[in-house]
Amino acid sequence: MAATDDAVATDDDALYVLTAVLLTPAKFPSVLGDDYPESCAALGLPPLAAGYGLVLGQDNKGARWTVVTDDVSLVAVAIASWDCGMEYDLSPDERTVVAALPGWPLAVAVAAPGVPAPHDPDPDPAQPDQLPLAPPESDAWGPAQRRLGADEIALQWAAWREQIDDEDFATGAVAEEDGPADDTGARTEATVDGNRGGDDAGSPSRAGGSSPQGSASAPSTGVRRVLAEARAYVETPPPLGRVRSSFASGEARTLRADGPGWSMVARTDDIAFVLLDEEPGEVLPVGRGPELPGLLEALDKMAVRPS
Repeated sequence: MAATDDAVATDDDALYVLTAVLLTPAKFPSVLGDDYPESCAALGLPPLAAGYGLVLGQDNKGARWTVVTDDVSLVAVAIASWDCGMEYDLSPDERTVVAALPGWPLAVAVAAPGVPAPHDPDPDPAQPDQLPLAPPESDAWGPAQRRLGADEIALQWAAWREQIDDEDFATGAVAEEDGPADDTGARTEATVDGNRGGDDAGSPSRAGGSSPQGSASAPSTGVRRVLAEARAYVETPPPLGRVRSSFASGEARTLRADGPGWSMVARTDDIAFVLLDEEPGEVLPVGRGPELPGLLEALDKMAVRPS
């Protein structure tokens, strides 16, 4: 998203707006957490039902700031306008500003013109222990990178899906006791760069530059655990935002589910992809099988949807 000339007041300085994101139960920066309450907690915010808007920009000294506003509609309109290539003056009223946090939780590729290069502001003497927000490290793999990898797959579903041949899936359904049975375990060599995501995400990166290669192996313990925990969500609703449903082509929905150590991206009319903390960069496809369609339908019914 290109830099804008918009500016909002924070303390005595102007904030030059670079971009904005929503922090709501149905749509939040997954880099912050597996669910909406966890994402709010990462910013020291209470999980309001209506959510927040996060405005990222620089002050007149070039310092990075994240301004939190409870005027969610204003931020949503601005994002929609920018996505359509239209200009929009994002200037939240000071009365709607909940907090001004140092740093940015996301990587921003642009900078405000006419001010110093982006940098963290000087520490606040009144809050010496407050560290500036920062995106996750690029040379590591962990929960944040795993969730960003899932974001990438959701944004580029068609590019990832075309790499998977349904014949690559294991032909036998293997299940744990009381767990779902699916044609899983067609391990792909495709890897994700967990630090790419959002509008800057490129095409799927591949280990060794090769296309994914499936193998008729039994489903991994990790994949079976994910499917079992996802099914448990249907019986016992998880924290708000752990399961989200968004628009897809046709009559399908794109489902996103997260849990301790795992993320799953699926289309209700197709397969699923699983990412695990213990499998750095690996993307594990889950075939339709006899159980997955019903699981996805049940998850979609209880998922949070954009208003």
